[in-house]
Amino acid sequence: MAQATTLTEKIENALREVLEKSPKRNFKQSIEMIITFKEIDPKKPEFKIRENVFLPNAPKKEPEICIVADGDLALQAKNLNVKQVIDKAILDEISKDKKKAKKIAKNCDVILVQTDLMSQVGRTLGPALGPRGKAPIPLPPRSDLQSILERYKKIAIVRIKDQPQIQVKIGTEDNTLKELTENAIAILNVIENKLKTLSNVDAIYFKKAMGPPVKIRMR
Repeated sequence: MAQATTLTEKIENALREVLEKSPKRNFKQSIEMIITFKEIDPKKPEFKIRENVFLPNAPKKEPEICIVADGDLALQAKNLNVKQVIDKAILDEISKDKKKAKKIAKNCDVILVQTDLMSQVGRTLGPALGPRGKAPIPLPPRSDLQSILERYKKIAIVRIKDQPQIQVKIGTEDNTLKELTENAIAILNVIENKLKTLSNVDAIYFKKAMGPPVKIRMR
């Protein structure tokens, strides 16, 4: 009798198919993981998931990290080549310009905020961040900013909102098969820890950003 294929093997086989068979484009495509659920009501609090998952392997295309800070922390961020540093003066401008707030919310994958500016960020950027499933993350006082930036390069935001599914980027086509498999398993571990089981997972799909999905059935 043939040995049953493990979930890890199924994931690895599906990702291999995505990497080998999905067409190449003239840009680096992300690899997406889509998880659909059965017999859950996403309106119930116990099925609401919003977790920041730090993947074991950083995606080859780093997330756009933006920092809201003043003074020394803002200077430190600029010295570390953070692309977008938003100081208090810019926050004041944003409060009068909703288009600017929406642009920042769209362009920033992660927004790290000096703690004493959190309430102002909530007022000015909160309405633009919320619909995109994003939330400001407080930076502890006297943070080692370089270490924090390295950590957040590995972030994946796992979220169930209104529909019983999760869609999350686990890397790019330049990541190795092993790296992508480990990242996918890390996502599933967080879901299992949150829901106490994977029995509500109906199916898992993997795809390139512009490619067809490859499906794994859980049964």
